[in-house]
Amino acid sequence: MKQPESRRQAKRRETHDRIAAAGLRLFLEHGYEATTLDAIAEAAGISRRTLFYYFASKDDIVLTWNGAGKVSSAIGPAILSQSPDSNPLDAARTCLVDLASQFEAPESRAVDALMRSSEGLRLRKDAVFVALESTLVEAFATLWLDPARQTELRTTAMIAVGVLRLALDDWRDSAVPRPLADHISEGFAALDQVDWSTTARRA
Repeated sequence: MKQPESRRQAKRRETHDRIAAAGLRLFLEHGYEATTLDAIAEAAGISRRTLFYYFASKDDIVLTWNGAGKVSSAIGPAILSQSPDSNPLDAARTCLVDLASQFEAPESRAVDALMRSSEGLRLRKDAVFVALESTLVEAFATLWLDPARQTELRTTAMIAVGVLRLALDDWRDSAVPRPLADHISEGFAALDQVDWSTTARRA
């Protein structure tokens, strides 16, 4: 059973969330580069020193709002809840569809645009997906213990994260808003339709 949050923990969480909210508001109003840590601290009603207790940089504040980070922490337990008799790619599909709502907060599209506005943030965003891929591999290896399957499981993780990234692009750019889960399901369905033997002959 999860222990109730202490008063100190609640205060720390409230301060963390207040800093993150102030940072996002200022980034969207003034741009990432123009927003300073001092301005964020002032907007959050704290000192610069206190801000550094919670966040090491502006990048870290933006990443708080990145859904991929939330999914990365949730995907391992989700995979481990699947049956070892299932196919790893099908397990990844099920879990990513189930977790899709983590990306769909009201500010998700604005945060994605913000992360694409800075080369440093783009690199950090890519790193989050690499971490997600590694988490998938680790969970796969725990559920499917055969060492001989390591290459298969690593490849499957790369494919699953690739489908997720393409689905996110489609969801972000779609003229008609639809749930991200639909885009993820369609991405995996398109993968199912590929005739790999024909593709190999063409190559």
